[in-house]
Amino acid sequence: MSLKNSYTTSDYVEWNAMLNLVRRLYRDGNIRMSLLISCGCFFGLRISDLLSLKWEQILNSSTLVIIEKKTRKRRVIKINSQLQGHIKDCYDQLNISDNTEPCFLSRKKTIYTIQRINVVFKEIKKKYNLKVDHFSTHSMRKTFGRQIVTMAGEQAEFALIKLSELFNHSDVMTTRRYLGLRTEELLETYDLLNF
Repeated sequence: MSLKNSYTTSDYVEWNAMLNLVRRLYRDGNIRMSLLISCGCFFGLRISDLLSLKWEQILNSSTLVIIEKKTRKRRVIKINSQLQGHIKDCYDQLNISDNTEPCFLSRKKTIYTIQRINVVFKEIKKKYNLKVDHFSTHSMRKTFGRQIVTMAGEQAEFALIKLSELFNHSDVMTTRRYLGLRTEELLETYDLLNF
C-alpha cells in the first residue's frame, strides 16, 4: 500500500540500459535479480506471475504457458533464444538440482515478496546508477511494452493493439497511458510553440 498523496507510478527502463544491468548483475554474482529482470522485461508478465515460475517451465523451453493470477487468462509466451541461454547460465551458476523449485528464491529459500524486491530494486538503482526515476517491479512490464512499441517503428499502432490484448487492457488508449505514451504526446504539443 502506498502513502497518501505519494507518486506510485513506475517508469520503464531504456532497453539497452536494462540489458547492461542484467549483464552487470550476473557478472557481480546477483544471479537471481539478473534472471528476474531479464524474464520480467522479455515476458511482460506481472510480478505475481513471475514469482510463481519454476525452473521446469522456463529451462530448455521455447514457450511458457501460464494462467495469469490477476486475469485468470491463459497466456502463451515465446521464450527468446538468447534469453534461453541466459536462463541456462543462471541455472548452472545457481547449481539448481530440483527443476520443480521456484526460480526466485531468496537466501532463506523462500519466494521473494514483492515488497522485498522493490527494496532490492531501489538498492540496484542506486548501486548501478540506473537512469530511471521510479524503478519498481512494474518497471519490467513497462520496459517490455515500450520496447515492443519502439521496435515496431511505423507499425507502432498495430503493436499497441497487440500489447493491449497481451496486457488485457480494455482499449488501446489505456495501453498508451500505461506506457506513458499519452503524456509524451501531450507534452510534445509545447514543442510546437516558438519564441
